[in-house]
Amino acid sequence: MTQSTSMTSADRNRLLRLAGALIGAALTLGACKTTDDSLARVDAPNDYRQRHPIAVTEADRSIVVFVGRGRGGLTAEQRAEVMGMGRDWIREGTGAISIDVPTDTPNARAAQDSLREIQATLAAAGLPPRGYVVRKYHPEDQRQMAAIRVTYPKISAVAGPCGLWPDDLGPSIHNRDYLENKPYYNFGCSYQRNLAAMVADPADLVQPRAETPAYTPRRNIAFDKYKKGTTTATSYPEADKAKLSDTGK
Repeated sequence: MTQSTSMTSADRNRLLRLAGALIGAALTLGACKTTDDSLARVDAPNDYRQRHPIAVTEADRSIVVFVGRGRGGLTAEQRAEVMGMGRDWIREGTGAISIDVPTDTPNARAAQDSLREIQATLAAAGLPPRGYVVRKYHPEDQRQMAAIRVTYPKISAVAGPCGLWPDDLGPSIHNRDYLENKPYYNFGCSYQRNLAAMVADPADLVQPRAETPAYTPRRNIAFDKYKKGTTTATSYPEADKAKLSDTGK
């Protein structure tokens, strides 16, 4: 009876040691696999112009005209903004101007007065009567001052978004860019975004502009001098009057 009990305890200890070994092996094998999404590799071109390309698309340009409760119309600054927007629309607009006017607000009556002056200012800038659309809206946040929004679509250049860091910048076995001495993913993104924002005509990023006609009056003067055998260089006699010293002659 005693021998049978002793063998049962030995078997139990053996099974416990075997179970512990299996659990330890499972934990060791599980530690070799990572599920951290931050280490996910993003394959991207080395050239920042291909990694962060500038896209030519259609975007909205808008201004906000704030209107008080007791006074309608436009201030001098607002009138200049609306006039400038009307002139820019003639040059670059790709659709009608949308004028969003607040309704059922404390400044709704004053907004109507401002709307009439906006329409008159746009007409003075050369906008045709069918060049704008008036829409009414009710602001969701009652704490914010209701304003008139003037918007029109235009061709614009965009790049980004910036600030994406799929890989660690520091030395790491998981960072192939660091090991292979390649630029990090976000490199060049802000440059591309700023260039897209500063370009005057987005079409210049795709194709060159056509040549403008030459200034023929000045060219004819140079040709006449060439025919007579005189120098074609332009002299500036007033340049000597601006000199402060004759040192170096």
